Amino acid sequence: MKRTTLFFISLFTGLLLLNSCNTNSRFGIDTTQNRIQVKIHRFDKDLLTLDTTKIIVGVNSLYTHYPAFLPVYTSEVLDTSASDTVAIRKLFVQFLSDSTFSSVNKKTLETFGDVSDIEKTVSDAFTYIHHYFPEVKLPDVYFFVSGFNRQVIMDNKFIGIGTDFYLGSDFPVYKDLTYKYMLYNMRRECVATDLISATLFRMFIMNSQQNRLLDNMIYRGRIMYLLSVFMPEEKPENLMGYTAEQWKWCNTYQKEIWGATIDQKDLFSTDLTLIGKYMNDAPFTAPISQDSPGRLGTWIGWQIVKSYMKKNTHISLPELMNENNYQKILENSGYRP
Repeated sequence: MKRTTLFFISLFTGLLLLNSCNTNSRFGIDTTQNRIQVKIHRFDKDLLTLDTTKIIVGVNSLYTHYPAFLPVYTSEVLDTSASDTVAIRKLFVQFLSDSTFSSVNKKTLETFGDVSDIEKTVSDAFTYIHHYFPEVKLPDVYFFVSGFNRQVIMDNKFIGIGTDFYLGSDFPVYKDLTYKYMLYNMRRECVATDLISATLFRMFIMNSQQNRLLDNMIYRGRIMYLLSVFMPEEKPENLMGYTAEQWKWCNTYQKEIWGATIDQKDLFSTDLTLIGKYMNDAPFTAPISQDSPGRLGTWIGWQIVKSYMKKNTHISLPELMNENNYQKILENSGYRP
């Protein structure tokens, strides 16, 4: 099992409580109707509870129960062909016997013993997605562990989430493996949000010939807007992966953030390094302020899209996602913080 530094696909409105159709929400639906019921495939649990004294039987069982997932897992996590069962059995025994990962594996089983709450949240969000984008084939959902090698695995049929990345911000092992600013989102509470976010990025690929900062902002801002619609019970700061203090900072200095972006002529830049400073996970957004949270480009894009949808109430969610003239969205948003 490879050991690498943690890599995150960071991924990442008003708070509305929607257990049924809410007339106060423009896009609220009754999620008990035409419901998509998600059952998470627990590869992580089945792997961690293998009996290493009967490893041949155990691995054969994994092949039987995970015919689609296991070949991708062995290729991307173990860097081994699924046909090499001897090597796979050896790697699994080494991983399960490794004292370095014993506390991690134990904590994973404890933290994710019951995932019915996550299944409910994902089922609600998938029901929303199916309602507004019925043509989309929703992925199967798998949980896995990888010895901190991979956080997300995707193909055209499934999305897998590495549960060993979500054992709590205060989990001692993490402090030696990753940066402090990443710890906040290494919590069980973040799993469903990250899963739905990954699903949306899988559904909607950025379409931009110019690839300006503006385009990246609004593309990710649209994903955040959908996330807020499909997970209406979640606080907006949690959807963004911000602490309450970081969210407050953004709202307090929204005018200054936008002003700096304009004054520095960053908005229409195609400089990939500059774009990364606005969009990538980091301790802060360097072009704005060392007091800021990271990923302010996504946050600004979200505010623009919210303003656009508030001003243009005739625009549907599919129409929003099909509009790839990002400058048109900005111009028609009336965004003036």
